[in-house]
Amino acid sequence: MNPCSSSLMLMMSFAARTFSAGASTNPQHLRLAHPSGGVPNSPLPLIIWPRIVPEEADDCALWFETTFTASGWPAAWRAPVFPYTHYHPNTHEVLGVGAGCAEILLGGDSGRMVVLRAGDAILIPAGVGHKQMYATDDFFMVGAYPAGMTPETLRDEPARLRAAKEQIQRVPVPACDPITGGEGVMTELWLPVIQQLRDN
Repeated sequence: MNPCSSSLMLMMSFAARTFSAGASTNPQHLRLAHPSGGVPNSPLPLIIWPRIVPEEADDCALWFETTFTASGWPAAWRAPVFPYTHYHPNTHEVLGVGAGCAEILLGGDSGRMVVLRAGDAILIPAGVGHKQMYATDDFFMVGAYPAGMTPETLRDEPARLRAAKEQIQRVPVPACDPITGGEGVMTELWLPVIQQLRDN
């Protein structure tokens, strides 16, 4: 069986309460707050926008590049996801599936698997591990970061965990949602968590 054809089962194991593949176009979220090996992860929820690209758009990748850039997250690349667990300790990252589909492991080896398809977008907080497990031959992502940010990429290395966690705490809050360019799902879900962390 093609792994992408089993997306419903995988998504249900990913987060049965919040995400069922193909069942909704509403944004969903997942918290990966605890470290996994040398992957710090984050108290900020990871956000998935299923099928966010409008049906009338002819080119998913171009739509993502235009939308991300106009929202203050300049599009930086088109490529698959690295086939090893990695994370960015100095910036958040938004990805849009330009074509194909892939199984992505989020949160390190003890994390969750998701299936992403053309037209889906995912916002990965700084520190959250991600790894491409399987992809169709045509799969690629459009990647973007908040304006002025260049990602540092680290692997699952337990010896660097403490320093990485300290670095992640200094990552600035993005000025705007990568889809709307203003208030949106990111600000709605992230700002209360950020405020709570500051109060503690």
